Amino acid sequence: MSAAIKAILALGSNLGERNDTLSTAVADLVDRPEVRLLGVSPIVQTKAVGGPPGQPDFLNMVIAVETTLGPYELLGHCHSVEQKHHRVREVRWGPRTLDVDIITYGELHSDDPELTLPHPRAAERAFVLYPWAQLDPAARLNGESVAELAVKAQDFPGLRPFDGFDGDGAGPTAGPTAGNSAGNSAGAGPAGAAAGSIPRAEPA
Repeated sequence: MSAAIKAILALGSNLGERNDTLSTAVADLVDRPEVRLLGVSPIVQTKAVGGPPGQPDFLNMVIAVETTLGPYELLGHCHSVEQKHHRVREVRWGPRTLDVDIITYGELHSDDPELTLPHPRAAERAFVLYPWAQLDPAARLNGESVAELAVKAQDFPGLRPFDGFDGDGAGPTAGPTAGNSAGNSAGAGPAGAAAGSIPRAEPA
């Protein structure tokens, strides 16, 4: 049997019952015996980054898993879960019922366009970095603190905690306030989780 590898997966949804979709998708991702859930981040609500204008807001979260699937097997599994939730790939960065990205797969580095690891844009996206840092405040990406990368990302001011009400995504937007971390313990359920805040690390 292959050795188990820790992987970080990012999930997002901006169509339909977004919160229910994320909750069900987590269950679908870890339904296979080769994938074990290690932890679930809080959910954050974000404006769409890139793609067509006027999209509904996204709900985003990150999970940590341990898997014996190879990286391309895991990618195929993620795509199958997307398809189960009626993901359609018509417009790049367009609205979607579910998006599942592999952010890291152990320490593997890959330049393959089909699966670039770590994810090539993760270090610039607070909607990935912020919940990841809530899940694991000590997480690092390409040698840098995920929490520090999050507060430097251009989309950081547009993040807000998800209040558990899955309406139309309308409403005022306020960036998370720097303060005490509120990371989730492993295995916590994703539905209705509210994001805390990331402490701004002082320069060494």
